[in-house]
Amino acid sequence: MLNLVSIVIGFVTLALGLIAFVPLLGWMNWLVIPIGIVGAAIGAMSSSNGGRNMNLVLIVIFALRLMLGGGII
Repeated sequence: MLNLVSIVIGFVTLALGLIAFVPLLGWMNWLVIPIGIVGAAIGAMSSSNGGRNMNLVLIVIFALRLMLGGGII
């Protein structure tokens, strides 16, 4: 059950993160990354690894986007 909750949080993170890829909306990554961290933490408590891994990949992708944009853009 926790894995399913983690996957749902991951999809919410993905949807918000795709919006943050639009130029001048990179600041949204500061909001998206903590949501992914919560999803990864919930996924770590489950017996399956799918939700945790999905959230970790999303965190890395959006952190790279944040670094490429200089932290703001």
